Amino acid sequence: MDTLTSLLAQIRDTLIQLDDFSLATLPLPRRDDSVMVLGGIGLLALGALLARYILNRRPGHADIALPAILQATLTKRSAMAPVRHVAFMLFLAGLPLFAIALGDPHTTLIQERETVPGHRIAILIDASLSMDSSFATEQLGWGNTYLANVSAADYFVRRRMEGSHRDLVSLVQFGGEAYIVTPFTNDYENILLSIGLIGTPEEYDRFPDHGTLIMRAISRGVELFRTFDFLKSQGNLIVIFSDGQDTHAVYEGQSIDDILQEAADNAIPVYFIRTAYDRGLGDVLPDITWKLAVEKTGGRFYPAADENAILRAVHEIDELSAGQIEVTQYVAHQARFSPFALAALALWSLAVLCGLGVKQLRRFP
Repeated sequence: MDTLTSLLAQIRDTLIQLDDFSLATLPLPRRDDSVMVLGGIGLLALGALLARYILNRRPGHADIALPAILQATLTKRSAMAPVRHVAFMLFLAGLPLFAIALGDPHTTLIQERETVPGHRIAILIDASLSMDSSFATEQLGWGNTYLANVSAADYFVRRRMEGSHRDLVSLVQFGGEAYIVTPFTNDYENILLSIGLIGTPEEYDRFPDHGTLIMRAISRGVELFRTFDFLKSQGNLIVIFSDGQDTHAVYEGQSIDDILQEAADNAIPVYFIRTAYDRGLGDVLPDITWKLAVEKTGGRFYPAADENAILRAVHEIDELSAGQIEVTQYVAHQARFSPFALAALALWSLAVLCGLGVKQLRRFP
């Protein structure tokens, strides 16, 4: 019974596939094989007809001596005579469907939407000149505050990857300007590779803009959400790794509150890990300003004065980032031969059933 139920479910799913594509635009990668098979069947049929014609034309082969019979009786045909062709017509109807299935039809691109656990996360890493200050670490990368922050970002992504999350993550490196290193992707390995590429002393020294403008980076992060049409979606957040050494009050005519208000209006909480070694809340001049501003977005401000404080902040952000997002996936080259194969098999089975089970249908032309 379970086998029959599974078979019926499979048949139902196969028939549903017929609504997903147009036959006119359906690619047939193996159409040459289909043409060859149909051509071979056609040649065999033509050969059989030709052989039959030649054999029937031999003198005396098909001659039968009959007594005189009235012409009307001789030419009278049964009303059921055309019915004897039904089985053969069913067989012919299955041939084009079999040919299409043999051509390996598939859809080149399928768009699927599904809900998965995770968030859309924009990671902003400060590469300004002030990040060259010392920062003692044991677990995270050592050398200066910048390398510690890059290592903390790497640690955060690895925690997300090891969980059940399927985040969309982007990476932005900023100083006086903000540069998109990697746009949103669900490939954690790609993000980790990008973090590794910017996380060396040589790459830090080559960074072209060592000013500090955190507002510019947040604005670029929000723009990134808008570019990918995520701005009105749920499950967005921004994580900033910076020493907070930014005293700019205005950027392009907008204050800190104005910049972060756009994030708040679009439900994008901002989590700011301020990394300055051995400096608590308020020891860095803009601390209170940034704390009040990011909390208005629904995010939090973490004054990380040592490595343990950074790790605690990363763990807390990871726990707060539990949720679900709706993602669009694209599946390429998905096989679609089964509806045609099923239809051909059904027609041929019906033809066999008619030919063997109905006496009037046992004659083929």
